[in-house]
Amino acid sequence: MKDVLNKKARSLHQGAIRAMFDRALGKEGVINLGIGEPDIPTHPDIIQAAYEALNKGLTHYTPNAGFLDFRRAIARSPGIAAAGYDSETEIIVTTGGMGALSNLFFVILEPGDEVLVPDPAWLNYQSQISFADGVPVCVPTEPEQKFAMLPETIKSKITTKTKAIVINNPSNPTGYILTENQLKEIASIAQENDLLVVSDEVYNTLVFDGKMAISIATLPAMKERTITVNSFSKSYAMTGWRVGYAAGPVSIIKKMTFLQENLISCVSSASQEAAKYALARTDIAADICNLYEEKRNLVFNEISSIPGISCLKPEGAFYIFPDIRNLPIDSVQFCERLLDEAGVVCIPGDAFGENGKGFIRISYSNSVSNLEESILRIRNFIETLK
Repeated sequence: MKDVLNKKARSLHQGAIRAMFDRALGKEGVINLGIGEPDIPTHPDIIQAAYEALNKGLTHYTPNAGFLDFRRAIARSPGIAAAGYDSETEIIVTTGGMGALSNLFFVILEPGDEVLVPDPAWLNYQSQISFADGVPVCVPTEPEQKFAMLPETIKSKITTKTKAIVINNPSNPTGYILTENQLKEIASIAQENDLLVVSDEVYNTLVFDGKMAISIATLPAMKERTITVNSFSKSYAMTGWRVGYAAGPVSIIKKMTFLQENLISCVSSASQEAAKYALARTDIAADICNLYEEKRNLVFNEISSIPGISCLKPEGAFYIFPDIRNLPIDSVQFCERLLDEAGVVCIPGDAFGENGKGFIRISYSNSVSNLEESILRIRNFIETLK
């Protein structure tokens, strides 16, 4: 039979994170520090909320944009409340943050439109943009600036085809939080060049040391040109529930809703009810944040003490991005050999962009005992390299 796949499908490839998972299959005693999801179950009260909703008969289709009372709760949530989103016309409930982003790129991008993406950054931005016929343009960042996009670098990448800038605050893979001044600089560039800002805020409750992750949509004159994307996966340990949202201009949200009707119809009613309940339980998100702040402290202190490695202290999310450039091995070889010889899964920084070379991403969403054991294995493995 002839190849019936279209050009877009043929261009799809497995991401580096999943490739490392596959490499680890069948190996005994492996500790996985590559996965980007909480290592704890969903809070039982959230599960109970979904159970009660199902027993009440909420087992049917929902509006394509999601339950209105849930969207109202989203509009009131602390991260975006100050932006003043209209819950009926400016918010859509999606299948996680992934669903929001892919849906968005399909409705805003024309063939050849360019989207500026930080480098390093979460690897799926580029594939989603490309699949929607856009062109991802990497904005290189440096560890000396905590991997923040600098205004002059952003400006140097803008062309007549540039349509949007993607920011991820806090960042995956670096854990960095953009400051208010840095957000204002990005906002100024977006306004001067009439660009959209896609603000991925899925880690916005996982912030440490008393810091805050400010939503750029809350800055003056930015709501009308920002699409805010969020998810309940990280904040409430609800990855499997597949519920997130996008908030933005009426014209964009309306078309995203029409597209969602044609792709998935709607998000599960039980997931929406569970997430609505979760929003009212800020204590659950706070407890999860405290848990990962403690693990961040453990991992940062231990990793920083290993000769040959240096790293910035993460300010949010649940990743650390150690610099291994002083070791006699590149990051891909490091991760492959670390898995094969020491039974620890980490992700090479190359997976997140050209400027991730020489770094590795470690997720500390694992048990304390596994974190301690894995760091000991990493320490011993690095000793063998010498």
